[in-house]
Amino acid sequence: MDTVMIFDTTLRDGEQAAGCRIGAGEKLRIAHQLAGLGVNIIEAGFPCSSPEDFEAVRLIAREVRTPVICALSRAVATDIEACGKALTQAARPRIHTGIGVSDIHIMGKFKPEKYGHTLAEKRETTITMAVTAVQKARQYVDEVEFYAEDAGRADPAFLFLMLEAVIAAGAGVVNIPDTTGYAVPPRYGQLIRSIGEHVPNINQALISVHCHDDLGLAVANSLAGIENGARQIECTINGIGERAGNAALEEVVMALNTRRDHYGVSTEINTREFYRTSRMVAEAMGMTIPANKAVIGDNAFSHSSGIHVDGFLKERQTYEIMHPEDVGFPKSRVVLTARTGRHGVFHRFAELGMQLSDDEKEQVYARFLQVADQKQEVSDDDLIALINDEISLQPREYHLAAFKVACETGRQPSAQVQVSHGDAFLTAEALGDGPVDAAYKAIAQAVEIHPAILRYEIQAVTEGTDALGRVMVQMDHNGRRVLGRGASTDIIEASIKAYLDGLNRLENN
Repeated sequence: MDTVMIFDTTLRDGEQAAGCRIGAGEKLRIAHQLAGLGVNIIEAGFPCSSPEDFEAVRLIAREVRTPVICALSRAVATDIEACGKALTQAARPRIHTGIGVSDIHIMGKFKPEKYGHTLAEKRETTITMAVTAVQKARQYVDEVEFYAEDAGRADPAFLFLMLEAVIAAGAGVVNIPDTTGYAVPPRYGQLIRSIGEHVPNINQALISVHCHDDLGLAVANSLAGIENGARQIECTINGIGERAGNAALEEVVMALNTRRDHYGVSTEINTREFYRTSRMVAEAMGMTIPANKAVIGDNAFSHSSGIHVDGFLKERQTYEIMHPEDVGFPKSRVVLTARTGRHGVFHRFAELGMQLSDDEKEQVYARFLQVADQKQEVSDDDLIALINDEISLQPREYHLAAFKVACETGRQPSAQVQVSHGDAFLTAEALGDGPVDAAYKAIAQAVEIHPAILRYEIQAVTEGTDALGRVMVQMDHNGRRVLGRGASTDIIEASIKAYLDGLNRLENN
């Protein structure tokens, strides 16, 4: 089976993402992780761009020994010299040099007459510059890669001439970038195939693809390139890079692995390091990974819909084409929402070790739906609090039927509470120092029991404004002390439930 080389440019093109900048030490740490991931080539930076980038390339070249260490240059002598110096201690150095090949780039970048008066003359000049750059790079390293910038919009016949010339000059890899993300997979694949058919010496070089994601097609274009003869993919962790980014390394690799039946190629990537690498890069770059990001997003192996959850729990492959452990993901998870359904919720009861009767399950499930309608996601801690709140070993004499509180500036808070006791409904209204105090006084008046409150404690079960609140109330009545508990997304309701739970304990102790 053919092997596809993975060229990682996270530390060069990835760092060019707006707002991203990392130092030499952080780059070295990421480079070591990329080596552990198993990438074949690390493009460590652009040495001529700044002293810090030069130092980063030098450090990585000295310290990271297994992958090829590559440095970028323009087709400019000083750039190439900087690359050569930075790569002096590399075990396997490569210089990546190149020039714009589309008429847009040629006419835009080489306007002065010294490059020629006509487009044809300017094209000849760029071929000469490209050949000179490759020859100079070969003075420093054995491996030279040439990038034909904006190849996706270039005149194919001119591109073929350029590639033939740089291969003859010593380029062992020719990079065909879709620099602006303009290409579409059928046309880009056709371009790669035509290079194999029309460049006479192409058998002396490896074809590489480097695709940007301006139209969301970077991964698709890269895969189209592989289908048509390319054997190196240039990509970044998390797909970071200029503008909308580059092809995401984890996505192209998992596409090749998962659909090996279609592509018929393999890589040398240790995919179990994807999750760790993704988080490391995101943290270093100060970027957030979207929850719905393919392969490594937090929702990549999460199931919420009742139909999906039921199918997943019965047979994993119904809704998962990859195993989370294959990419280093902690595990698949069922996200509890109002759409999850009984099977998913009851399965989570079992995972939490909760032994509930069928009636108790239904009781908690009904309460779960109420909470799920108010929260985006119901966590395990929420679920445990709900179970503890709903399922009590104590018989319940008092139940909350309804309540209303009123608070406004300049007026004392008031509360009206209705409590069911057997077939009767007890209602009372009271004022208090706050809404909870008013509710407690109203309940005490309604049930004609007036315990002393020794301790009142609120705890957020989870984070966020929609967190489930858990309240504990320690009360004393005629020398008997009990602890009442209640939980709700409404902290007043949780407080009332805790008070009633305490009253029920007083009645049964």
